[in-house]
Amino acid sequence: MKRPRRPACEPVAADAPGVALRVAGARVLARVALDGVSLRVALAPAQAQLADPRDRALLAASLFAATRWWLRLDAALARLIDQPLPARAREVRALLVLGCAQLGVLAMPAYAVVAACVDASRALGFGQMAGLVNAVLRRYLRERASLDAALDADAVTRHACPRWLIAAIEHDWPAQAAAILAAGNEEAPLTLRVNLRRCTRAQLLEQLAAAGIQASAPAHAPAALVLDRSTEVTRLPGYEQGWFSVQDAAAQAVAAALQVRDGMRVLDACAAPGGKAAHLLESAAPELVALDRDADRLGRVRDNLARLGLCAQVIAGDAAQPAAWWDGRGFERILVDAPCSASGIIRRQPDIKLHRRGSDIAGLAAGQQRILTALWPLLVPGGRLLYATCSILRAENEAVLAAFLAAHDDARALALPDAYGHVAGAGRQRLPGEGGMDGFFYGLLEKHA
Repeated sequence: MKRPRRPACEPVAADAPGVALRVAGARVLARVALDGVSLRVALAPAQAQLADPRDRALLAASLFAATRWWLRLDAALARLIDQPLPARAREVRALLVLGCAQLGVLAMPAYAVVAACVDASRALGFGQMAGLVNAVLRRYLRERASLDAALDADAVTRHACPRWLIAAIEHDWPAQAAAILAAGNEEAPLTLRVNLRRCTRAQLLEQLAAAGIQASAPAHAPAALVLDRSTEVTRLPGYEQGWFSVQDAAAQAVAAALQVRDGMRVLDACAAPGGKAAHLLESAAPELVALDRDADRLGRVRDNLARLGLCAQVIAGDAAQPAAWWDGRGFERILVDAPCSASGIIRRQPDIKLHRRGSDIAGLAAGQQRILTALWPLLVPGGRLLYATCSILRAENEAVLAAFLAAHDDARALALPDAYGHVAGAGRQRLPGEGGMDGFFYGLLEKHA
């Protein structure tokens, strides 16, 4: 039986089945794509408004897909709509991209997506555009093959990636560029880091299996478990007990590279949200200082450490200005997980493709150099500093390390094993998707007298 046609002017309750999700999705996506708001920041409160965990999961999947493919799907809309939408209809524009992502990327049933998006346009206060929403989504379904062919003709819409970033990847990694761009559009696996102070991998695997959750234990990361399917982390067995954290295996390799031992004084210079600091404390019993210039984010560091049963001195301060926070005591290990373009974790943070600009890179590299230069005097002779980023761009990685080594006679680079990825100047580069991991750079330095 056909659903009765609803007059365009008739309002629709935002909490009608399937409508609340699309309304929330359109509002979040408009903020992310058009206002530069972080997807993760905007997503959390929107999910909190949905009571059903299945709806929360679908909202997240829809928004990640729509953000990941925005540059392609928004370009598709330009081909499907005769006149550009007015600026005031930004949420309708986002709703249409969300609908196309659900149809074309998530392969959801057309009858459910189209009807719910039409009703969502009314709930958003754009009932006069309900017919347009219906027509555009149905035209997208009919013309998908020809649209795909046209969009594939340009690299930007083929990869849903900004032109400057495509050019940078092709310049820095010509042989691997196609694989890097493809990896950026894949869904990232949910990887856990087992808190080995509280349980073993086998124990957590057993608990997960008992809850019907399948996971595997990769050989290259001794504390990692990779779940077969993503889920709400806080609902997993052992979460409240601090048995695990969420952390990609590439980031987990940091602790092994630093080789922290009991009693060492260690600085995590850009610590928030605290994952690497926690891993260092799970691996040994150092005296650890967790520093970050964002005082608000340090609350997450404290919360994470408390849940895991770990202790550290947590300080708000700028790593590039140690005079304001350093007590004069040297460190035997320093981790500089520097602010960067995050170009190696696009599959986890697809909004990077929308928010980052090519003009940002020089400023980021200069900031990375300032942090290294400021922290080097805090390292005791014989101590080690690990420079790490989640970038794949040489300007932020090997070029920064090379410039620092050229300016510091008392610094020497230490070789890292092949497991850390490709040789990249004085460091190593893991590229996105390799071994199922994120893109990550590692440069290990030792200070000599």
